[in-house]
Amino acid sequence: MRVLGVDPGSRFMGYGVVEEKRGRLVHVGHGVIKVPESAPLAARLRDLHASLVEALVRYKPDAVAVEGVFTFRNARSALVLGHARGVALLAAAQAGLEVFEYPPAKVKKSVGAGGADGKDAVARMVRTFLDLDPSTLERADASDALAVALCHLNHGRAAVPMSATAGKKRKGAAALLADRLAPAYRRPEAG
Repeated sequence: MRVLGVDPGSRFMGYGVVEEKRGRLVHVGHGVIKVPESAPLAARLRDLHASLVEALVRYKPDAVAVEGVFTFRNARSALVLGHARGVALLAAAQAGLEVFEYPPAKVKKSVGAGGADGKDAVARMVRTFLDLDPSTLERADASDALAVALCHLNHGRAAVPMSATAGKKRKGAAALLADRLAPAYRRPEAG
């Protein structure tokens, strides 16, 4: 099974591809999509989408795993990140791939990093899991994306695609908000 993990961002979007071969986790590739901060948001999203589509075509994953959103103090930052995350979901859906979402804490735990550990610890553990040279991962965005892919390969058998949970109620304030917003993101039924 080959998984493309995505660490969404509006200026830097990390992606990482990991494959499970005969019980071993193998690094296939990774990258960081960089867009100019000075470009308008719409242009950045267009460029992120085009580059992510290229990565999907190049690596031909079986599934896409995306890091979920976490709490932001700044609503604007959360909204912009949501746009970038939407680009990743759109690219995966256009490729006909199932999308799985994992909370940041679960991603950290799946590679052996604790809740208080920072991005350096995640990068170190990803390099260890995949036997990568330290200079290979130029930005934390790439190591975070590889961690998301590893998380899916570690937990994916029990994971439910995002599409399967779209109509189910969840608990908690953030989940209730997500339920209220979900109809705006669902595709209209073909008649």
